[in-house]
Amino acid sequence: MKQLTEYTRVSGYLVKIFNALNATYFESKLSTPVITIQSTPRAYGHVSVYEVWTSGDQNRRELNIGAGTINRPIENVVATLLHEMVHIYNMERGVQDCSRGGAYHNKHFKEAAEARDLKIDHHPTCGWTITTPTDALIQWCIDHDLEEIKVYRNDGCPISLTPPPGGSAPTGGAPLPPPRGVPTPRQSTRKMVCPCCGAIVRTTRDIKVICGECFNPAKPNEAPYMVRQG
Repeated sequence: MKQLTEYTRVSGYLVKIFNALNATYFESKLSTPVITIQSTPRAYGHVSVYEVWTSGDQNRRELNIGAGTINRPIENVVATLLHEMVHIYNMERGVQDCSRGGAYHNKHFKEAAEARDLKIDHHPTCGWTITTPTDALIQWCIDHDLEEIKVYRNDGCPISLTPPPGGSAPTGGAPLPPPRGVPTPRQSTRKMVCPCCGAIVRTTRDIKVICGECFNPAKPNEAPYMVRQG
C-alpha cells in the first residue's frame, strides 16, 4: 500500500475506515455522513447535530477529523472517528449523550462508547470525553492492516482545553486532550520490518518476530529477526 501522503487519498481512506467500523460495531446501520478534514483547534474531531450537507436529494451529517492532528498514531485517529460514530448512533436512537452545547459528555455516551472498544476517562469540565483505544481496538487496526497517515495541516497552534471567550465547543462534542498532568498516550502499535525481504507486520508490544515469508538468515550486520521501524 502506498503511503498516505496525499489529502485526496486520506479523505477516501477515512471513508473506508468508517465503513469498516460501521460493519464491526454498528451492524452497518449508521447513516453515512460527509467526512471532512478541517482544522478543529479545540478538539480532535466533531460531528454535526443536524444534516448540514445536501447531496442530490439526500441530507447528511458532517463528521470532521482535525486536520492538524490527523497524523497521530492511526489507532488514535480511529478512536476519534469511532467516538464521533457513537454520537451518530445515539442521535439516531434519540439518546441525548451531551449537554452544555455539546461540550459535556454524559454516562449515556460513556456506556455506548465503552461497549465499542473505546476507553473513556473523565474530564473535569467536559465529562466522559477523554478517548483512547483499548487493546481490542488496537488489534482491530492491526487486523485491518491500517497505515499511518503522513499528511496533516500545520496549524501553528496547540489544542486548548476550553473554548476562547465567546466561543463554543464543536457541535456534537469531541474528544479533547487530557488535562494538565495527564500524559498523552504513546503510540500503541509497532511496525516490524524484515531486513531480508521487507515484509511488514504490526504488533502491540516489542517482541521478537521471525519472517514467515522467507525464513532467510540475517544479512551481515543485521538482526536475525524482523526489526522495529516507527
